[in-house]
Amino acid sequence: MENDAGAADTRTGPAARAEDAGPHAEAAGGQFVQSLARGLEVIRAFDAEHPSMTLTDVAKLTGLSRATARRFLLTLAELGYVRTDGKYFELTAQVLQLGYAYLSSHTLPQLIEPVLEELSAELNESASASVLDGADVVYVARVHTRRIMRVGISVGTRFPAYATSMGRVLLAHLPADGLERALRARPLEALTPNTITDPGALRAELSAVRERGWCLVDQELEVGLRSLAVPVFAPDGTVAAALNVSMSTLPGTAHSDPDPTTAALEVLPALQSAARRIESALRARR
Repeated sequence: MENDAGAADTRTGPAARAEDAGPHAEAAGGQFVQSLARGLEVIRAFDAEHPSMTLTDVAKLTGLSRATARRFLLTLAELGYVRTDGKYFELTAQVLQLGYAYLSSHTLPQLIEPVLEELSAELNESASASVLDGADVVYVARVHTRRIMRVGISVGTRFPAYATSMGRVLLAHLPADGLERALRARPLEALTPNTITDPGALRAELSAVRERGWCLVDQELEVGLRSLAVPVFAPDGTVAAALNVSMSTLPGTAHSDPDPTTAALEVLPALQSAARRIESALRARR
């Protein structure tokens, strides 16, 4: 049986170097380092569904050849970001240092966490905060009361922005060119039967979200999950983050009412109050 970690790299010369090149290099005026981008892509391939993978798994998920994926994995292992038993690879805790630079240089998560704790305790529901990264929302703070999704959520979790309440709040406040880039970056796939997949309908919804100041998403990311989100404005008027409350719609739960607007109106005042407290704290830090 072939040992995935030790597979021989037989590709050398121009063919191998061509694989490491890409259109980004030309677009960046020759300043784009393709190998760094692909190394980060290998790290991002590991998630809750893929905590441990073989070389073949990593190559398949990233679209890299086995030889290229092997070089990146063994380099990451040498640096301490990945460990392997010779066949399976998994991330180490040292990867957290990459995210710590962001968290330690930004006060936003530290300001948000105690407010989310109060909000979650008041509503007895899970509460989160996220920022936009391209076409995804990335969780920067999270307080959960119980698990209501099949996929566990923690700081760093990513979801498609178009199908989430926080994502739509953040998209709705982008300038026109930024919104178009975000919408082009990812196809609008039907994650549930309720997911909006028509670009025109999504743009209309984003316009409505910006107008009313909040967003309700009813079972578009996952069946049985309803969420309400509001923006958190920075002192300069831009949106610093989005806050949301997640609710289960399963029978017998507190928010099983078939009318999603009714559920939204129940928790909206508390959510808006939480956003105002964070905004006040941001102004005080100036």
